[in-house]
Amino acid sequence: MAFQMIKPAKKARIGLYTIGLQAYWSQFPGLKERIEGYGRFLETKMSEFGEVYNYGLVDTETEARKAGYWFNEKNVDLIFCHSATYSTSSAILPIHQICGAPAVILNLQPTAKINYRHTTTGEWLAHCGACPVPEISNAFNRAKIPFRVVNGLLGMEETPEISLANEKTSNRKEAVRAWKEISEWIRAAAVPRTLRESRFGFLGNTYNGMLDLYSDFTMIQAQTGLHVEVMEMGDLDAFFKEVTETEVKQKMEEVHAMFKLSGDSQSDPIARKPTQEQLEWSCKVAAAQEKMVKAFDLDALAYYYHGSSGSHFEQLQSGFIVGHSLLTAKGIPCSGEGDLKTAVGMKIADILGTGGSFSEIMAIDYDAETILLGHDGPFHIAISDGQPILRGMGLYHGKQGTGVSVEAKVQTGPVTILNVTQTGDGNLKLIIGEGESIDGDIMQVGNTQTPIRFSMPPDDFMEHWFKEAPTHHCALAIGKNAKLFQKVGELLNMKHVTL
Repeated sequence: MAFQMIKPAKKARIGLYTIGLQAYWSQFPGLKERIEGYGRFLETKMSEFGEVYNYGLVDTETEARKAGYWFNEKNVDLIFCHSATYSTSSAILPIHQICGAPAVILNLQPTAKINYRHTTTGEWLAHCGACPVPEISNAFNRAKIPFRVVNGLLGMEETPEISLANEKTSNRKEAVRAWKEISEWIRAAAVPRTLRESRFGFLGNTYNGMLDLYSDFTMIQAQTGLHVEVMEMGDLDAFFKEVTETEVKQKMEEVHAMFKLSGDSQSDPIARKPTQEQLEWSCKVAAAQEKMVKAFDLDALAYYYHGSSGSHFEQLQSGFIVGHSLLTAKGIPCSGEGDLKTAVGMKIADILGTGGSFSEIMAIDYDAETILLGHDGPFHIAISDGQPILRGMGLYHGKQGTGVSVEAKVQTGPVTILNVTQTGDGNLKLIIGEGESIDGDIMQVGNTQTPIRFSMPPDDFMEHWFKEAPTHHCALAIGKNAKLFQKVGELLNMKHVTL
């Protein structure tokens, strides 16, 4: 079942310009128009991933200043400098001195091999984009402007009539690799833009005593740009009291379409078939949760509340897991136990379309050499291996109350875990690990669980992981995404470590 996103992630705003030497245009007819055509090709292909603002050709320092101000007006998140032919660095540097968006230099040759026998000087100049990159790199370094370089082939589908070489290179590995890098930079740039414009709800409090989870809201906003909206259970209760029978019925239809109801667990006496009363309560709470998210214009939610025994608020929180799983599926990641940092990690994964399910280390299988990751909290349904199961829980371990929980595992194949932790100096840090989700057994205890095999034995992986001082929760994402998450770390100016 596909859900309509409550708040779709924003696309990155991407600046693009092409460089050249003004003296060439009168000397080599057609060269200017040719490289401008390459720039338009880049614009079209990049537009698959973000909003592209192509300034066009920059060939003097005067034009560079104009371009810098233009990119500021467009509020771009990232600027690609297309090194199409030789240019002096003085005609490039002003752009990045005026506009502080991160810079990526594109050294993309149109052909895999020039036509040596028939190539003219003008033909060679259309293929010499690598020539000025050392000069640009040196100038950027001395001006203290961070930069990255993508090398490879342009990857066009057709050869321009003016060309003397074969420029159809879209299937070449050098083009495929380059465009993977470009697409990752554009996708990664959507993360800081979305976070800067996000509102994260913090409902209740952080689980008492979990020192790794505690965070300074000001620090979170300073380093990510997101706003933290501190909320009370009374806010949710107000919406709960407004929920109609029709809205409960609609939520029940969502639940039956998305989940499979369990029978009694064969092994765990506290894991039972959900009762109709439990389901109706969870659906009423879920309807209230969605109302609250929309009313407060939230993009994510960290939550936890234990309440006094038998109180209305304790009963209210007992219905959280189903609704928060539904919200996570609709683009509003929900992180349990008041773990705001992991909510950030889940949001990063969700913005990038890779899922991001709330997880922690649950157990080790030394025979299979896997680590079981999961949690009793919300699950990202979009990355489920089959239909998730709803189980009735006689109690929530380590917490108060009873209710309905989600039992599921992430689909098999490559996965990446993303941990957002806080260092001793008060800075956020990303810890990244790639592995493989396998089709192994899981427990029937009403928790999400996925057996993951990493590139090293479990003990070696955990030794390296724990050494980085992680938060004990993480976001479990599908795909091989270490390089993508690394780019997010760079664009957020966060330290990042990949195991």
